[in-house]
Amino acid sequence: MINEEKAGMEFIYSMDSRTSCSPFKFHYPTNNTASKCCHITVHTVTQSSPSPVISCVEDVPQGARVSHITVTDSEHGHSTSSNESTTSKVLQDVHISTRLMEDFLELAKDNTDNDLETCGILGAFLEKGTFYATTLIIPKQESTSGSCQAINEEEVFAIQNEHSLYPVGWIHTHPSQSCFMSSVDLHTQYSYQAMLPEAFAIVMAPTDTSRSYGMFRLSDPGGMSVLKECQETGFHTHNELADESPIYEHCSNVYTNSNLRFEIFDLR
Repeated sequence: MINEEKAGMEFIYSMDSRTSCSPFKFHYPTNNTASKCCHITVHTVTQSSPSPVISCVEDVPQGARVSHITVTDSEHGHSTSSNESTTSKVLQDVHISTRLMEDFLELAKDNTDNDLETCGILGAFLEKGTFYATTLIIPKQESTSGSCQAINEEEVFAIQNEHSLYPVGWIHTHPSQSCFMSSVDLHTQYSYQAMLPEAFAIVMAPTDTSRSYGMFRLSDPGGMSVLKECQETGFHTHNELADESPIYEHCSNVYTNSNLRFEIFDLR
């Protein structure tokens, strides 16, 4: 489960008629442990006209923290820290709010209840060698119980370009499956990781009792080489690496940061 202290939260909802892509204001996390304010904005975006903006202001409790993510390996049945990655390359750190993941799961609820996947794209800014994932873009999409395909991707690119965001990763649900990366997921991850080595995938699996979410990336160079050479589409198997190392792994460079301000653009 995603665990983040909820005490002291106050939610304020408001509506206004600002344009759907308003200027983006960066909020830089600090090490100050005083009470912070985390602003969450969901933009219901339409292509032709400005849309109302739903704003949610959250008071983060004292002691808001930055921490590594601990996951449970559902296949092998034991807990591991994300810093046990087998990746040899040095990656820049990435910070993300667990609340962003929770909000995505809430926005995906209708699809999840109907056993349909939902996907979103994570945008980040780079500050002093660290990526801060502060934007979630939920594109128009076509979904099944085992796949999700973004459409009208030019709308996503427009937001990324306007706000100078790095495509630091993506997030999607497994509404009735366990928390793992399918062969189709691996090909999607390859396209992100080939652009940005720090790019990672988040799988939200609300029905997986052993691990409700995971953050993954392809091993490099092993997994990246396999996916680069693979020409198959749809669901299929991949050859094992000669040294028997995994094709994908848990992220060692991703931290949860409860100080982050983030925005959600829902283009559906």
